[in-house]
Amino acid sequence: MEEAFYITTPIYYVNASPHLGHAYTTIVADVLARYHRLCGVKTFFLTGTDEHGDKIVAAADKAGLAPQAYADMVSGQFRNLWPALSITNDDFIRTTEARHIKTVQLILQKVHDAGDIYFGSYEGHYCVGCERFYMEKELVNGCCPDHQKEPEYRQESNYFFRMSKYQDWLIRHIEEHPDFIRPERYRNEALAFLREPLEDLCISRPKSRLTWGIELPFDDQYVTYVWFDALINYITGIGYPEGENFKEFWPVAEHLIAKDILKPHGIYWSTMLKAAGIEPYRHLNVHGYWVVDQSKMSKAVGNVVNPLTLRDKYGLDAFRYFLMRDMVFGLDSTFSEEAFIQRTNADLANDLGNLVSRTMTMALKYGNGQVPVPQMSAPEDDVLVEALKKVNAAVVECFAELAPHKALMAIWEFIGVTNKYIVEREPWALAKDPGQVPRLEHILYNLLEALRIIAVLLLPFIPDAAVKIRAQLGIAADAPENFQSIQQWGGLAPGLTLQRGETLFPRIAVISEAAAAPAKTEAAAAHLPFKPLIEYADWEKVDLRTGKIMAAERVAKSNKLVKLRVDLGEERVIVAGIGKDYEPLDLVGKIIIVVANLKPAKLMGIESQGMLLAAGTAEGLLLLAVDGEPSSTGTSIR
Repeated sequence: MEEAFYITTPIYYVNASPHLGHAYTTIVADVLARYHRLCGVKTFFLTGTDEHGDKIVAAADKAGLAPQAYADMVSGQFRNLWPALSITNDDFIRTTEARHIKTVQLILQKVHDAGDIYFGSYEGHYCVGCERFYMEKELVNGCCPDHQKEPEYRQESNYFFRMSKYQDWLIRHIEEHPDFIRPERYRNEALAFLREPLEDLCISRPKSRLTWGIELPFDDQYVTYVWFDALINYITGIGYPEGENFKEFWPVAEHLIAKDILKPHGIYWSTMLKAAGIEPYRHLNVHGYWVVDQSKMSKAVGNVVNPLTLRDKYGLDAFRYFLMRDMVFGLDSTFSEEAFIQRTNADLANDLGNLVSRTMTMALKYGNGQVPVPQMSAPEDDVLVEALKKVNAAVVECFAELAPHKALMAIWEFIGVTNKYIVEREPWALAKDPGQVPRLEHILYNLLEALRIIAVLLLPFIPDAAVKIRAQLGIAADAPENFQSIQQWGGLAPGLTLQRGETLFPRIAVISEAAAAPAKTEAAAAHLPFKPLIEYADWEKVDLRTGKIMAAERVAKSNKLVKLRVDLGEERVIVAGIGKDYEPLDLVGKIIIVVANLKPAKLMGIESQGMLLAAGTAEGLLLLAVDGEPSSTGTSIR
């Protein structure tokens, strides 16, 4: 791994408040920065705001503010949002800062002195929203492809950057460095654009039309084009030209952007750097859009999602987890609150939260409130050690290829193995036999050690929950932690005092609008009438038993049937229509209630030897289960 790591977000334009798309990019950068710090790599993480240009003047006028006052206000919203989302940026840069203005003018003068900036005239289709000219062929039905509005036709005398001079160099550089722009689809998109003759770039605006910008050092009647200004932030923020941070971090620079700004970053910025005599960045990492109501999230379309609303409603870790887990980096992803809730309940409440709760409950119940000493290992414990090797290798690989969703999938496989370890080892059964205490303590140690490892793995993604897990394990808040500590099994110190903690991720109960609305009395009575009264003797005919699900698998050719192996004191096969509401792996180990004396019936060719009980809710079926671990399976319920 590199000795240094430099990650940047785009600097966000202050014409509107931050939304989910801004939060996603910045959280990806934060996850990457946290990961590299945990790997012992010296890391610098830069974000900030882009504050010049036509759009800012228009937005400020609409708000009744001067451009600087308006930029201060909206930039403050971004600056204040990041700590609220646990973002750990090392610097926050604004393009209105003196340090940035100085660097922009330095680069402009350098490129001008080299003969790569000239004065000329230009006419074409100008999109105010993008602050750039479009060629006729780039328009979609005569409109800007992003803002879906017809551009203005403008003709102006301006300064131009000889971008065309560097076209052949850029093509060679991209071809010789296949991962310069990634994922590959965006590399191919950049090369496709470069197959056409590259025009020179208009890099100024006359002060007669726009004064809100950085003045050209060689002509005080013009300000610089917003893209020539904004992109330079990436070197300003690390002290170009002589700063030590620039010398250390620029050779390993990683840019994160959304796909709509591929051209300015992949084409404009690359050629600007070449003209200024600066080596190109290492990687341009391009992600897709969050799609809401079948269109890209944007203020213009009116489908913006406020990240603080989601954080306040469901919690920060759930918000961060959903964004990292549900978008494949590079592809578009659809956002819906329903998907958010399903992901939170399935992964965080059921898998992770349940594992932490069960483990801590057993460790406190069967031990003396401390991490036990591991003392009686068995060959079947090797499954956790092997799972650790597998997850560590997968996480390294996934971060190298910029696939945070895959890293989380690998971590959840480890969580699944640990949950299965509980089911198969049955600590509650060992606790009944005094002669099994050494074995029980060894199993409990393994489970607690697994939690320690999971907490470290999750620190980049859901840091608050990871810290809470460590606290429950008795690990001091200021105790250092890094990925090196989880390369070997057995790093949790025996004797630490365990702490009972609150539920990490309470299951989110959702009430549909129909269910929440006041029901009409007549309709309610007709909806679910009570059945006729029965005698107690009839009730006694029903044999309800507790059963433990030992295995579960989907029934072929059915989208809702699941085949269960259930221990009722004897093993039964039960086929249940719960496949739309539960994943088979999530069912293993659950203690359910079974009608044990129902006559067998064949479903999809499989004989079902009983029926489990479930409640119908507005969100689907909810299994009826037993609170706690029964003394034995097959216990009669009365």
